[in-house]
Amino acid sequence: MLKSYLKTSIRFLLKNKSFSLINIFGLAVGTLCCLYILLYVQDQYSYDKHHKGASDIYRITTSLELMGDQHKMATVSPPIAPAIKSDFPEVAQFARLYSSDLHGGNSSMLKYKDKSFGENGLVYVDSTFFDVLSYHFVYGKNTRDLLAQPYSIVLSKPTAVKLFCNEDPVGKVITIDNTYGKHDFKVNGVVDESLGKTHITANIFVTIRSGGFGRFLLNNSQFAGNNFMCAYIKLRPGTDPAVLEKKLPGFLNRYGAQQLKALGMTKSLHLQPIASVHTTPGYESEISKTISPTLLYLLAGIAIMIQLIACINFMNLSTARASKRAKEVGVRKVVGAERSDLVKQFLGESFLLTLIGVLLAIPLLYMAIPYLNQVTQTNIQVTFLSNFSIWLMLIGIVAITGVVAGSYPAFYLSAFQAIKVMKGNFTSQVSASGIRRSLVVFQFFLAIVLITSIIIIYSQLNYIKNKDLGFDKNQKLIFTFYTGDTRQKMNTLATDLRQLAEVKQVSLSDRYVSQQTAGDFPVYLAGNPSASVDAYNMAADEKFVNTNGIKIIVGRDFDVTDTSKTLVNETLCKRLGLTPEKAPGTRLFSKYFDGTIQHFDIVGVMKDFNYNSLHGEIGPFMIFHNGNPANYFSYMTVSVNSIDYSSLLSKMGEVWKKNLPGFPFEYTFLDQEVQKQYEAEISLSKIINSFTIMAILISCLGLFGLVAFSAEQRQKEIGIRKVLGASVAGVVGLLSKEFVKLVGIAFILATPLSWWAMNKWLEAFAYKVPVSWWMFAAAGALSIAIALITVSFQAIKAALMNPVKSLKME
Repeated sequence: MLKSYLKTSIRFLLKNKSFSLINIFGLAVGTLCCLYILLYVQDQYSYDKHHKGASDIYRITTSLELMGDQHKMATVSPPIAPAIKSDFPEVAQFARLYSSDLHGGNSSMLKYKDKSFGENGLVYVDSTFFDVLSYHFVYGKNTRDLLAQPYSIVLSKPTAVKLFCNEDPVGKVITIDNTYGKHDFKVNGVVDESLGKTHITANIFVTIRSGGFGRFLLNNSQFAGNNFMCAYIKLRPGTDPAVLEKKLPGFLNRYGAQQLKALGMTKSLHLQPIASVHTTPGYESEISKTISPTLLYLLAGIAIMIQLIACINFMNLSTARASKRAKEVGVRKVVGAERSDLVKQFLGESFLLTLIGVLLAIPLLYMAIPYLNQVTQTNIQVTFLSNFSIWLMLIGIVAITGVVAGSYPAFYLSAFQAIKVMKGNFTSQVSASGIRRSLVVFQFFLAIVLITSIIIIYSQLNYIKNKDLGFDKNQKLIFTFYTGDTRQKMNTLATDLRQLAEVKQVSLSDRYVSQQTAGDFPVYLAGNPSASVDAYNMAADEKFVNTNGIKIIVGRDFDVTDTSKTLVNETLCKRLGLTPEKAPGTRLFSKYFDGTIQHFDIVGVMKDFNYNSLHGEIGPFMIFHNGNPANYFSYMTVSVNSIDYSSLLSKMGEVWKKNLPGFPFEYTFLDQEVQKQYEAEISLSKIINSFTIMAILISCLGLFGLVAFSAEQRQKEIGIRKVLGASVAGVVGLLSKEFVKLVGIAFILATPLSWWAMNKWLEAFAYKVPVSWWMFAAAGALSIAIALITVSFQAIKAALMNPVKSLKME
């Protein structure tokens, strides 16, 4: 019986080549998209699940309120983790991490023999770090004394390869020069991420016992402020984290009550499962980029949409061709076939087509994966031999798609009554045309939702690109100085660069505009410390404001002779209760943890500018004047007026080489740095764009097949109409009208959902493009145009056919 069904199915597929090709190609493309999205979602949820005892590992996070501002932070004060380990026996071990990148430490210069280069990702860690978190050691072993000795380090494999090629570096000494000083370090190990991905982005693991800044971290006794360390604890098996978390308020009160009271801060600690870190956005001072579960659900939804569209093609084309198979059904029933036998046969055909589509999707996936990885900015590897989950996904896709695509056609075709069919009556108890129309509407409903999403996302990205940020991001180069030797040369280099005709201005600062601003402290007016305002801040020279095109609305810019002077933005003035006109000359005060009070005199008020991304509103902000770059500054911003960057960079390179021989000439453009703030949105737009094209392609294939079959069924009618004088345009309109009407219904249904979904997405931005009617109209017009083009091709072909031939055939 099975052999007979298989022969019949193959014979039918070969006889109806267009039907088969449309379905197989649609299912292959749908499966490709669905499989890749499932692999991507699986990859994003796999972070930090490889650690030994991962279910018992938690990150300690901080919620605090300071001067009316609430903060949810991924970091804690330095002494909190060891104190928790000491006070609670249910905590087996702790590990802390301080990220240089996160807090403006910049790159480090690594040197071994005659090889040197700059490297990001330096972190200070406890000697227990690799006991709590699991890494694969390429060289060296995770022994008790791995990071026990001062000035010992572990390198990531990519960094080790750059320094030592493929040699074993264990025991070798390298020199690291950065913001924290210059010192020799002994390499004790090399690790990679072959065990699994982690949210911790690090290339150089330095023991916290390395003197200098490491000593500061070890000896830090602040339980209220200094929330700049990532902290992890490993609980003993069977410990309930919720019970432990309930004990933390009392713990924090025991150690930090006085400090919290002095700062006017309210603070609480929480435990976050390490496996959820990568998929939980919304924390300040996050060590790496996170991804929103909403985005992953959206992508999973798109995967289901695309596969559904491919299934709908199969349903529609199968039921549309029902009359072609009606006699077969009748004959089978006459010779004794039960309805269940026919259902099995038609479901078998669906599974066969799905299986062929999946087998075709596998090589297509291999070809498309470099492009898809570039779109999603990840590195998914398809390893069918070693990855059992891929086989489970493929089996699931075949099973679900086969049932979904084949169930309705199977039950519809098997419902034909044998006597009626043999008499030429091909109607069944089920109305196929109504369901077919509904499925076409549903297909284009999904496609229109995706098209609308693309239009609104691109509109928001274009708004971001063109919005006045309050500073000039164009034609600005950023140079980074991450060693003491290079910082000593900053003034001389700046002077030489100003001699170039293409250079308008050069400024020095401890960070550049748009860079994540980590520094903040409360400031208040004389005699009113209870009304302190938490303000983000940075330090810069007297040329910074002019170089970056920041506007001063009241007062003056910095002067080279200024000391203890500051520029404040409009928002800070408002929060302090100052009018901008009265702000210049006002003295601000700030109280440090040790009780020391420092003061700053306002010399000018800056017009509000977006010093961080447009995701958040502009907050209180101030710039301090500092004239000593060697001790404080790490960045140089160069404003230029040339479009011939090749020539300009060549000249700059010569000036750099003259002042800093032996140091790499590295730079970035400010507008590119601003753009990086929206990488998640840009990536989302590319993902939706790519998969929407796939969805539209599959929808159009189905529509193409339906129109072709409709034209075939109506050959006699078209022939008679042409004989009676119908024009080609009239015939095309006749065949196109119904399908365009269905797309119009889909547009009406899709608009409310699109409006709601995109407004929810735009809530993530403090500054956003207004959702306008034309966005939905454009999506509808584009959908109808796509449908018309698809339908018209077959409709024109049918209309141009010689009526004599069609009538002769009848």
